[in-house]
Amino acid sequence: MKSSITTTSSGKLDPVSFSFIGFYILAFLFFAANAALTIILPLRSEMAGLNQAEIGLMMGSYMFTCMLLRPFAAQMLGKYGPLRVMRWLLMLHAGTLLLFIVSGVETYLWLRALQGVATAFFSMTMQAGIVERLEDKDRAQGLAMYTLFTMVPSLVIPILAVQIWQNASELAFTLLMIGLAALPMLLGYKVDLPQSTVQNKTYTLGDMLRSFSGIWRSTPLLVSSVVMLFASCVFGATATFLPLYMVSTGVASAGIFLTIQGLVVILCRFILRKKIPSDGSWNTWLMAGLMLSAALGTQLLSLMDTLGPFVYISAVFSGFALALLYPTLTTYLSFVLPADSRYVLMGIFMSSYDLGFSLGGLAMGIVVQISSYSAMFTVCTMISVAALIVVVFFRQRMEAGNKPITASASQ
Repeated sequence: MKSSITTTSSGKLDPVSFSFIGFYILAFLFFAANAALTIILPLRSEMAGLNQAEIGLMMGSYMFTCMLLRPFAAQMLGKYGPLRVMRWLLMLHAGTLLLFIVSGVETYLWLRALQGVATAFFSMTMQAGIVERLEDKDRAQGLAMYTLFTMVPSLVIPILAVQIWQNASELAFTLLMIGLAALPMLLGYKVDLPQSTVQNKTYTLGDMLRSFSGIWRSTPLLVSSVVMLFASCVFGATATFLPLYMVSTGVASAGIFLTIQGLVVILCRFILRKKIPSDGSWNTWLMAGLMLSAALGTQLLSLMDTLGPFVYISAVFSGFALALLYPTLTTYLSFVLPADSRYVLMGIFMSSYDLGFSLGGLAMGIVVQISSYSAMFTVCTMISVAALIVVVFFRQRMEAGNKPITASASQ
């Protein structure tokens, strides 16, 4: 008779074991805070007199800081181990949320940056735990389930945040922040994280710089990072400008669109989690299909005036691409990157996501100013097609390396 904490003969855990359910709940609670603050902070800031540029800078500091610190977070994992790093970052996370209760809008920029610091360390620590604790064949499932639970807060928490704002309830906001500060700490101190990783060494600054230069020497890392950069630019532009686009046209509801997209993401990550390659192989046509899906999603958005309510079909295409792209690339790199520098290099890859998401709001905002929302989404389509071309162009080189790089081979 199996226990609730299922292990394999090698001592690895099952991705749906009781222990890993704790991982996923912790991810939900951690990202619930950002889902709430993403709604409340801009509204508070606008009421306090901040202009749109200042609000954009304040909100963007979160992803920008996260981008800068992911490789450093990976370094700390190698030096101190996931368990100790998790305890530190949860204290930082809790302290930041409590400061939001007592601080004014003039400090929101720095507090959002601190949130980005905590998130950089959290995502690296959780993904290191998944890689270390699961069998190779289950790694894709674990990463898909983790990213699923990071998305769920964006479906349910904003509704609660809007209610808190509309009722102008400071007590409710205070209780929400206290709860989201305390619960992750209580759960995080008991989560089953390893005390060390394969990358169990200290990195000097020179080592870090050499790791950054490694992106040009590794075709898998370079191609994955470029594809992720292009795709996240599209995702970031959509997240930033879709609500404004739909309000300006009145053709469709951003709330309905985002709900459909979120449901597609959740269903795909759960139902298709076992279909994501978990053996270090590169599937060109899967990646090309995901970028084609992203391109169809934005192209349909650019035709919203013509399509009318049928534009909601775009949410299905965009949701499918958003659901599978990140866990597929992350799983692939977790196999093919050298074990002794895996997490630093994966941190660089994840930084490409953060950078692309930030650029999506910044660069596409300029496109909107000089043209229109429709033209901006057409540009996004072209970016997705460019990523598709990169995938097909490097097909032979990527598929030629469909055997994992072992630690010994990388030394």
